[in-house]
Amino acid sequence: MAPQPPPPANPSKFYFYYGKRKPSQNRPTVYGGLFSNRQTLNPNNPNFPNSNNNHPQSQNPSNFTLQNWDPDSPNAPKPFHPKTPSENFFHIAQKLSPIARYICDSFRKHQRWGSQVIADLSKLRRVKPNLVAEVLKVHDDPTVCSKFFHWAGNQKGYQHTYLSYNAFAYCLNRLNRFRAADQIPELMHMQGRPPSEKQFEILIRMHADNNRGLRVYYVYEKMKKFEVKPRVFLYNRIMDALVKTGHLDLAMTVYDDFKKDGLVEETVTYMILIKGLCRGGRIDEMLELLVRMRSLLKPDVFAYTAMIHILVGEMNLDGCLKVWDEMERDKVVPDAMAYTTLISALCKGSRVDKAYELFKGMKKKGDLIDRAIYGALVEGFVADGKVGSALDLLKDMIDSGYRADLSIYNSLIQGLCNLKQLDKAHKLFQVTVNECLQPDFTTVNPMLVSYAESKEMDDFCNLLVQMQKLGSPVIEGLSEFFSQMVEREERLPCTLEVFKYLKNKGYCSVSIYNILLEAMYKSRQTKEALSLFDEMKDSNFAPDSTTYSQAIMCLVDLEDAREACLWYNKIKEMGSMPSIAAYCSLVNGLCKIGEIDAAISLVQDCLANVSNGPMEFKYTLNILHACKANDADKVIEVVNEMLEQEFIPNEIIYCAVISGMCKHGTIEEARKVFSSMKEQKYLSEANMILYDDMLIEHMKKKTAELVLSGLKFFGLESKLKSKGSTLLPA
Repeated sequence: MAPQPPPPANPSKFYFYYGKRKPSQNRPTVYGGLFSNRQTLNPNNPNFPNSNNNHPQSQNPSNFTLQNWDPDSPNAPKPFHPKTPSENFFHIAQKLSPIARYICDSFRKHQRWGSQVIADLSKLRRVKPNLVAEVLKVHDDPTVCSKFFHWAGNQKGYQHTYLSYNAFAYCLNRLNRFRAADQIPELMHMQGRPPSEKQFEILIRMHADNNRGLRVYYVYEKMKKFEVKPRVFLYNRIMDALVKTGHLDLAMTVYDDFKKDGLVEETVTYMILIKGLCRGGRIDEMLELLVRMRSLLKPDVFAYTAMIHILVGEMNLDGCLKVWDEMERDKVVPDAMAYTTLISALCKGSRVDKAYELFKGMKKKGDLIDRAIYGALVEGFVADGKVGSALDLLKDMIDSGYRADLSIYNSLIQGLCNLKQLDKAHKLFQVTVNECLQPDFTTVNPMLVSYAESKEMDDFCNLLVQMQKLGSPVIEGLSEFFSQMVEREERLPCTLEVFKYLKNKGYCSVSIYNILLEAMYKSRQTKEALSLFDEMKDSNFAPDSTTYSQAIMCLVDLEDAREACLWYNKIKEMGSMPSIAAYCSLVNGLCKIGEIDAAISLVQDCLANVSNGPMEFKYTLNILHACKANDADKVIEVVNEMLEQEFIPNEIIYCAVISGMCKHGTIEEARKVFSSMKEQKYLSEANMILYDDMLIEHMKKKTAELVLSGLKFFGLESKLKSKGSTLLPA
């Protein structure tokens, strides 16, 4: 027998290093790979591939050794994933320590907290607080995380540390359980570890980042309950969160507590409150706070510019000027940003004279004037009718070495056209062309309007030809021109003359027809609009859904709802939808001629195809649903709710009562609803008689349909005489 070799003096011990240990040259940090050797939800299933039945350690948990659990082993069985986790989670899991990966792997395998997860955790000797924090940072199930946190706290000789409490708070907030996270200070106090300012700071920061101002104040009140006094930094954070979320009064309450605690304000403290008071329009309180701020530190130009910027956003020009006076009192020299902000706001607020005074002050001091200041002043002077002053500013701007942009020229051209100085306006237009500023129809539309009003159509067409040479889309530009022309109703006859002239020249489109049809309908020229519609059908331009929608509204106004239904069907055949205004007009027209079923069908079709239908249509369906109970009181409740929302009942509401009660109720219940509307003075005596007749006729119609259905069921319809019927949209 061959001699046996002696055993090794030092047998190798298998162990691994935690990722949290300090690495060295001979002891590097081990991160590991992806989760791999967790098998299935039921590892004892013999039919499942790679079952653990062949592994003796899986049969006896007492033989489990964590050292033999190696997810990166090439001999490990392939995993089975009920749900493939996100790649982002796997990227994070690669940097977990092995025990943390083992715990997360158990959570992933079993999907929920239970005896199986507890059995896996029981195989570990001890789960330390830093390990609890590591797991909570990556897991995304709030229930499992909460159960695991409380399980760890029940270990013998274990006590949570601030690290694990903070990780639990971050975990709950990340998983949108911020209300539960707010209860962690009570949990810490109950477990014998009173919360410090750091724990409250975490909660405040989380709520502030998500704009939950009231939750910030709730945590602050809890700090006072635990007698924890915030530092100046945390006070600033609380007040800033309250100001940004619009709770200025609460922020001032916190500031009162700040002063009671004997703390000294920082510049940031004052600026937070001053910005909030500016945004709230409380200028007097802001000025008082500004006086206190001067005792600590004089505000600089950036602080004053921030105040002006906030007040400009609120269009509080008086407040802006008061802040400007305070800046001059402190002898703070405003910079170009401060001047630009205030001058632009004054020009938009029709205070161009005050803005020009500031501009002259800048020139007197020799400050650099931004081009935006010139542009704001030019627009302000043009809006004020002082085109000469605007032209002088343009000359001053060019002499200062600036090049005017297209918006400045557009304003000047608009002003000159308002004064009927078309020659000067055309010269400025040529300047924009020569300087390659690429003028568009926004530039020439004021000139086109002036040419149209003065009937100078040759100059009008020459300008169109020049714009076409510059590469501008003429047809789209003319659509903008006609939209601008029809804004004033008195210009509609002139607009139609220009349209006829341009149509003969070949300048026409469907969009132009639609603009004119809408303008004629609004001006109650219904017959003329239908004539234009017939002309469009005979031309080479095919009407679209917008055109047919305008025709529907015109026909309903002429009390021809049946022909309007034909154009509605035409729109449906095109695969398009009418406008909401066309739906409302056609429904009211059908109600007036007693076609209640067709009107209800249109209401349902509208609500099924538009994203935000009329409220009258929605209440129509509510009334139909309430009628199913054959109880007038329920229908009256819906009507009263409608009145509370300031929606007055109209034809479709009355017809909905008739339709619903004829189908599900009785005539008496419908009359009770109409009597209630009459008592509330929404239904006159004459209309009540009218709708009562419609109610009786509709009930007769429904009864006849029921009789006809019975005859057809028994095969007796051959004895009926055939009668023609008018088809209406379903």
